[in-house]
Amino acid sequence: MTITIYDVAREANVSMATVSRVVNGNPNVKPATRKKVLDVIKRLEYRPNEVARGLASKKTTTVGVIIPDMSNIFYAELARGIEDIATMYRYNIILSNSDQREDKELQLLETMFGKQVDGIVFMSEHVSIDLLNMMERSPVPIVLAGTIDATGHMPSVNIDYHQAAFEAVNRLLQNNHKRIAYVSGSLSSTINRAFKFTGYEKALAQAGIELDNDLVVESEATYDAGYTAFNKLKSINDAPTAYFAGNDELAIGLIHGVQDAGLNVPNDVEVISFENSKLARMVRPELTSVVLPLYDIGAVSMRLLTKYMNKEKIEEKTVILPHRICERNSVK
Repeated sequence: MTITIYDVAREANVSMATVSRVVNGNPNVKPATRKKVLDVIKRLEYRPNEVARGLASKKTTTVGVIIPDMSNIFYAELARGIEDIATMYRYNIILSNSDQREDKELQLLETMFGKQVDGIVFMSEHVSIDLLNMMERSPVPIVLAGTIDATGHMPSVNIDYHQAAFEAVNRLLQNNHKRIAYVSGSLSSTINRAFKFTGYEKALAQAGIELDNDLVVESEATYDAGYTAFNKLKSINDAPTAYFAGNDELAIGLIHGVQDAGLNVPNDVEVISFENSKLARMVRPELTSVVLPLYDIGAVSMRLLTKYMNKEKIEEKTVILPHRICERNSVK
């Protein structure tokens, strides 16, 4: 039989209001009474009804998290950062997978609103106008993690992707490469198109190198796509001698393509990546990579959301975390 607040009140010989104050940490309870109620709660193994508490307080202490792909190591690291901070602030998480489909993202937002979550952390490669409109009408705060909306209206946590890409390509230019390919995931992604690509383009322009569109490959952000991209580019006239990869999986596919062609990384071809996931240290040679602080982006996003949910002072709604390049062995 389910133990209710009424049972606890009757057993402790106090009012239900007193039990409620004890459960909710209200300080206006005498120490002796608090101890008596807590002893009864422990003995009866009473568990407060969180749904009922949420209805009464208009808070569910639940946060919705929408990510594109739970199996992707990129989003897994972000989600871990979110979860750790949520636990610290005593929030539960409802985790949903959008499959990178806009219709499903819209549906999941509606579902989260229906579940009366207190806030939402949202991750996507692209925030459409329809998504942005729904977010701006949201009854609860929403923070973007590792995601950018072109308007800059939504609170977000990211790094300076443009500058990071610029520095990565400059690292290859320092080794006198003139033919540098950019192998990217979908260029419909705001970050890939408006930030990484423009960083690549700017680095080439400052070095006096004209952009060659044949060296820009848009593909899925997977190992197989990286492998295929190398085999496509190796056969063109004046093939690239260096590659800037949009993520670690693409970079590893490129490296294995180079090796299977009988060439050496980094002596014949250099590869620099953007992500620095665990995969960067698992491949040989180990990847030189832009460090994207995945866990920190998730953790800071969740902390920013708690500030909005608790109506704390917000000093900056657009948070830019530091980045760096981790030097390993895929670049000389």
